[in-house]
Amino acid sequence: MNIVIVESPAKAKTINKYLGPSYEVLASFGHIRDLPAKNGSVDPDADFHMIWEVDPKAAKRLSDIARAVKGADKLILATDPDREGEAISWHVLEVLREKRALKDQTIERVVFNAITKQAVTEAMNHPRQIDGALVDAYMARRALDYLVGFTLSPVLWRKLPGARSAGRVQSVALRLVCDRELEIEKFVPREYWSIVAQLATPRGDTFEARLVGADGKKIQRLDIGTGAEAEAFKAALLAAAYSVTSVEAKPARRHPYAPFTTSTLQQEASRKFGFAPAHTMRLAQRLYEGTDIGGETVGLITYMRTDGVQIAPEAITSARNVIAKDYGKDYVPSSPRMYQTKAKNAQEAHEAIRPTDLTRRPKDVRRYLDAEQAKLYELIWLRTIASQMESAELERTTVDIAARAGGRTIDLRATGTVVKFDGFLTLYQESRDEDSDDEDTRRLPAISEGEALERRDLTVTQHFTEPPPRFSEASLVKRMEELGIGRPSTYASILQVLKDRSYVRLDKKRLVPEDKGRVVVAFLENFFAHYVEYDFTASLEEQLDRISNNEIAWREVLRDFWRDFIAAVEDIKDLRVTHVLDALDEMLAPHIFPPREDGSDPRLCPTCGTGRLNLKIGRFGAFVGCTNYPECRHTRPLASGGEGESATRSLGVDPETGLDVTVRAGRFGPYIQLGEAKDGEKPKRASLPKGMTPGDIELDVALGLLSLPREVGHHPETGEIIKAGIGRFGPYVQHEKTYASLEAGDDVLTVGINRAVTLIAEKQAKGPGRRRFGADPGKSLGEHPTQGGVITVKNGRYGAYVSHNGVNATLPADKTPETITLEEAVGLIEARAAKGGGKKVKAKAPAKPAKKATATSKAAKKPTGDAAQAPAPKKAAARKAPAAKVSTSTAKKPAKAKSTKKAAGKAS
Repeated sequence: MNIVIVESPAKAKTINKYLGPSYEVLASFGHIRDLPAKNGSVDPDADFHMIWEVDPKAAKRLSDIARAVKGADKLILATDPDREGEAISWHVLEVLREKRALKDQTIERVVFNAITKQAVTEAMNHPRQIDGALVDAYMARRALDYLVGFTLSPVLWRKLPGARSAGRVQSVALRLVCDRELEIEKFVPREYWSIVAQLATPRGDTFEARLVGADGKKIQRLDIGTGAEAEAFKAALLAAAYSVTSVEAKPARRHPYAPFTTSTLQQEASRKFGFAPAHTMRLAQRLYEGTDIGGETVGLITYMRTDGVQIAPEAITSARNVIAKDYGKDYVPSSPRMYQTKAKNAQEAHEAIRPTDLTRRPKDVRRYLDAEQAKLYELIWLRTIASQMESAELERTTVDIAARAGGRTIDLRATGTVVKFDGFLTLYQESRDEDSDDEDTRRLPAISEGEALERRDLTVTQHFTEPPPRFSEASLVKRMEELGIGRPSTYASILQVLKDRSYVRLDKKRLVPEDKGRVVVAFLENFFAHYVEYDFTASLEEQLDRISNNEIAWREVLRDFWRDFIAAVEDIKDLRVTHVLDALDEMLAPHIFPPREDGSDPRLCPTCGTGRLNLKIGRFGAFVGCTNYPECRHTRPLASGGEGESATRSLGVDPETGLDVTVRAGRFGPYIQLGEAKDGEKPKRASLPKGMTPGDIELDVALGLLSLPREVGHHPETGEIIKAGIGRFGPYVQHEKTYASLEAGDDVLTVGINRAVTLIAEKQAKGPGRRRFGADPGKSLGEHPTQGGVITVKNGRYGAYVSHNGVNATLPADKTPETITLEEAVGLIEARAAKGGGKKVKAKAPAKPAKKATATSKAAKKPTGDAAQAPAPKKAAARKAPAAKVSTSTAKKPAKAKSTKKAAGKAS
C-alpha cells in the first residue's frame, strides 16, 4: 500500500479516484504544527532555535496517518507546489519520525500544478525529495513574523494601551491605507474650469470639442482657474467662427492582457463581482481541488497561488484551437503569445491561473457549480482565451479646430477612436479601479480639413480637483504587488487580518483606517520607521526568495535582521509615554484637529474655553482630552465632525408589519431595530455582522438580518433543516447539533445549501475539537460594560454557561455558546448575581488549582505571514491542553529559563 498525504479532504477525494486501490490518500487538514504563541518559541540567543507545537486538533489525524504509514510500502507527500505546501510536507515527515512510524518505507515528494488524472499521474512518475531550500525560506519567514510580533507588540501595549498588535507585513500594508487617508485629509481642492463646444459638420453630424489653447499658447486642464477667465473665453467663443484646421488619423493596436496571477485574479474579481480577496481564493481553491463533472471528479483550474504569467505549451495550443473554432481564424495570431511578469520580485515558479481543459467552456460546467464558482471559472476561462487572441486594431483620430473672433484665435480639439478589428475585445475587457471619462473611446463623425463648423452649444463648467481615492481591496493588492510587499499566498490573509483587528473597515467597498490603526502606524513611523518602509519590506521579501533559491543561508538573514531590530526596540523601552504621545499628537494633527470653517483654533476646548485639546491614551485606546483635566473632563474620540454613528437612522418601513426599521448605536455596538418598545415588550433587534458599519446598511439588508436565523434548506442525507444565523462568534450554519462558522467572504444572508453542507461536513470531519485535559477555558464574549472584566462562555460538565468574576449562569435551552451574545450574557450574570449566585454551576467537579494561561494553537491550515505572527494582549490568554513540542534542532537542548510573560492568541 502507498500512502499519499495532501492538505484537504476535497483534494484527497479527487486524487484517490485517479490512483486506484493500491493507494490511500489522507488529508492533513492544512498545517499540523506551528510555533506556540508564547515567549521562547524562537530563541535568537541559540542561533534561532525553534520549538514547534503540534496542533491539538491535528493529533488524531496524525495518529491515523502514522498508523497507516507503519504498514505502508511508500509515503508520498503531495501537498501544494509552493513554499507553504513544502513546509506542510516537511512538518508531516518530522512528526512521523518523532512517532517512529517510519522504518524502511520509501519517501517521495510529488508536485502537480493541476488536479487532473494526467497531471497527477505525470507527477507520480517524477518524484523528488523535499526541497530543503523552500523549507528554510518558510522557517525564516515564520521566525521573522514571530520575532516582530512577539517583540514589537508588547512595546505597543506598554506605550499605547488599547493597541492590539503589529506585524512585519501587515503594518506596512496598514501604512499604505493610513498614508492615503492622511493625503486625502491634507488635500486642498483647486478650482478650475472647462469649456466644451458642441459643433456640427455641414452634414448635421454633431460632436464635442474641448478648449486647448488661445493666442498661440497651450491651455492645460487646470489653467483656467477662475470664473472670470472662463466667462471671457465664453464671450469670445460665442462670437467666433469655427473651422477645421487639421484631421489626423493614426492606426493603433491594443494587445490582450496576460493570463491571471493570484493578485490580478483578486483585483479583477473584486472589480467585476465585488468579491473580497479571501472569498476569491476560497472559490478558486474549490475549483482547483475538484468538482464532479458528469460522474468524473476533476480539477477545473490550475494552482491558484502564483505570480507567473506563462502557460504550458499544450494549453496555448488548446486555446488557439478553441479560438479558431469559436471565433474564426482571423482571431488567431500568427504565433503564440508569450508573457513575462512586470511585478517586482516575482518568482514565476508556477504557471498562470488557467482552466485545466480549455475545451471545457463555461456553459458546459455552469450546472455543476454554484453561482459564484461559475462566475469565477468563466472569468478565468475568458481571460485565458483572450490572452492568446489577435490584437485589436484601432484608428485614433484627432481633429484640431480654430475659433476666430476678431483678431483672436482660440484652439479646440476633438479626439475619438474607431475599432477597425475588435480582436480580443470581442471576448474580454479588463475593468478599471476608477471610473474615468475617456475621450479616446468616443467616436467622431466624418470630418474634412477646411470645413466650416456650426456651434450648437457651449458648456462652461466649474470643477475642483479631487484627492486621490481611498484604496479598494483590489487596488491595495495591486499596490502591494507593485512594491514587492507580500507574496501571492499572503495578500488575502493580510487584508483579512487588518479587518479582523479593526485597524481598517470597508465603507462603500473602500478601505478606511480606524483610529486605532492610525495610532499604531503613527507610532511605528515615529519610532520604527525603518521597519515600515516599503523598500525595506520588499528587500526582506527578496532575501526570502534568495533563500528559496539556495543562494543565502536562512539564519544569516535572521541574524542581520535581529541585530538592528532588537537595538531599535531597546532604544525605545525607556521612552516615556508622554514623549510618545507628543510625537503622535503632532503627526496625527491633520486628522484629529482639522481646520474649522470659522477659522477658530481647533484645539480650543469647547467645554471650559481655556484648555487645549491633545491626544491622550486610556485603558481602551487613544482619545482626545483637555489639558485642564481633572477640572475639565471634556473628551471625544480621535476623529471629530462628520456623520456620527450614534444617531438613530431610519431605513424604511417593513412591508410585512408596517413598522419602521432603524439602525441604532447601543452599548454593545450598532444594531437594527424593528419598531419601538410597546407595553413593556422589547422590539425585535439584530446585531450588525463583523466588518459591517451602520453606513453600509440599507433596508433590504436590515430586513434580512432581522429575519435570522433563516432556513437554508434540507440536508441531503438527513433531511433535517439547515439554518444560518449570527451568534457571538460570528455568522454560522447549523445542522442538528453541529455549528460551523462561515468563512470570510461567505454571506449569512445568501449562503446556499451546497456551501452550507460543505462547511458542516468539514466541521464534522475535524471533530468537535474539545479539550481532553482540564476544564474548558471558554471563549471571551467581551468586557462587562459596567463592572469591567471579561465575560466568558464555557462548556461545563452539566452544560454550557457564562462566567464573570466568579458568578456563573447556565445558558437557557434556546441558547448555545455559538449564539449567546454579550448583552444576553450580561443579563444572565446580573440575574444570577441578584439571586446570590456563587461560583458553582448546578454541580461541578472539585476545582483544581488554576494554571498559568498559555495560548491555544489555531486549527487546520493557518494563514501565512502576518495572519499568525504576533500575540494579542495578555488578558485574552486562554488555557490549553498539553501538546507535543518539537525543536528544529537535531541535538537536544537543555531547558532554558524564559520570561513568564505569555500572550494568548495570534495577532496579525
